[in-house]
Amino acid sequence: MRLVILGGGESGVGTAILGKKKGYEVFVSDFGKIKRNYKEVLNINGIAWEEEKHTEDLIFNADLVMKSPGIPDKTPVVKNLVKKGIPVISEIEFAAPFTNATIVGITGSNGKTTTTMLTYHLLKSAGINVGLGGNIGKSFAWQIADNKYESYVLELSSFQLDGIKCFKPHIAIITNISPDHLDRYEYNYENYIDAKFRITMNQTEEDYLLYDADDEAISAWLEKHTTKAKLIPFSLTKTFSEGAYIKNKKMEIRINQEEFTMDTDHIALEGKHNMKNAMAATSVAKLMQIRKATIRESLSNFQGVEHRLEKVLKIQNVQYINDSKATNVNATFFALDSMNTPTVWIVGGVDKGNDYHELMSLVREKVKAIICLGVDNKKIIDIFGNVVDMMIEVDNMNDAVHMAQRLTEKGDSVLLSPACASFDLFENYEDRGNQFKQAVKNL
Repeated sequence: MRLVILGGGESGVGTAILGKKKGYEVFVSDFGKIKRNYKEVLNINGIAWEEEKHTEDLIFNADLVMKSPGIPDKTPVVKNLVKKGIPVISEIEFAAPFTNATIVGITGSNGKTTTTMLTYHLLKSAGINVGLGGNIGKSFAWQIADNKYESYVLELSSFQLDGIKCFKPHIAIITNISPDHLDRYEYNYENYIDAKFRITMNQTEEDYLLYDADDEAISAWLEKHTTKAKLIPFSLTKTFSEGAYIKNKKMEIRINQEEFTMDTDHIALEGKHNMKNAMAATSVAKLMQIRKATIRESLSNFQGVEHRLEKVLKIQNVQYINDSKATNVNATFFALDSMNTPTVWIVGGVDKGNDYHELMSLVREKVKAIICLGVDNKKIIDIFGNVVDMMIEVDNMNDAVHMAQRLTEKGDSVLLSPACASFDLFENYEDRGNQFKQAVKNL
């Protein structure tokens, strides 16, 4: 069996290693450059590869193709593979049959990284032999090749779910759905929503789907479609005989005739959206029969996720906050909503078809100045130009941070929450967040 892998990044190289171990003839092809450390790994394992090109003769003789999530379906090589009837799948689909581990799969437009990390933290603290993967950390396929985990917590993007046929998590979570990556879904929101719900398409009556019952897109989908999985809702506004909710400042969870309650004041994460993430992760912990004391302790000592509402430093009584992971409008909505002080907002980057109007009321209420950090800021300026007193354009992080410092007074906050992808000026959102933190430390 010939396995061709498109993309020589983390998921591609992980799949190559697992494929080789399982007896496939493996070839890796990357249209860009492959990082040096990945080339070394491929060479050590005797895996053939090419970079900066796709040689058709070496690709179209595949029995199976694993496409990295970053490669769109509409690229010519992918279209031609599909035309020729060669199956094109994602890393998750390829790897899952090679493990008997319990899989928790987490998707959503926002909150999935925090929910994934918190769920992993809860299970690991309980002594479960658990791996963390998917869209985060070490590739799922690579971990299956190297380790023998009993459970996996996987953060799954819609791109990874697009490439599944048989994959099914035992526990699936949809944190929320809001317009994102619409450029990959023909600018059709319904297509994007359907992609998220692929997480439950192979689930059976033995499996569980946890979901945000306050989310309009999720509720609308569930009214029109069915899943065999047992549904477990979580909500900030409703209560359930089976599910998770907040009542009188207490998080209450009722699952399989068992109850768990905890004061929200004792949960380390702050903000309404994080209460939802905590309810989802705690529901998983209850389904996996983790002791209440362990759950309470883990929820109270969780450190949060880097680049997601991360408090960097307080300088001259101004709080600097790194929310570089906010790559869409909905994530930035949560960030602005959680601000309790006058805010200088650093925003901008590669726009994915954003509608900024839904931020308008929060900007009027909380934002004193906007710093646009992007190559093309026209849309942001057009929408908010008359709403805030100060609107400034910069093209690097140092200028953004220095300008922010000038515009603040004691008691203010500076929030980097770009609502956009980072690729115009940075390698990725981590690079953007790290540059922000460094610039703040240099003040």
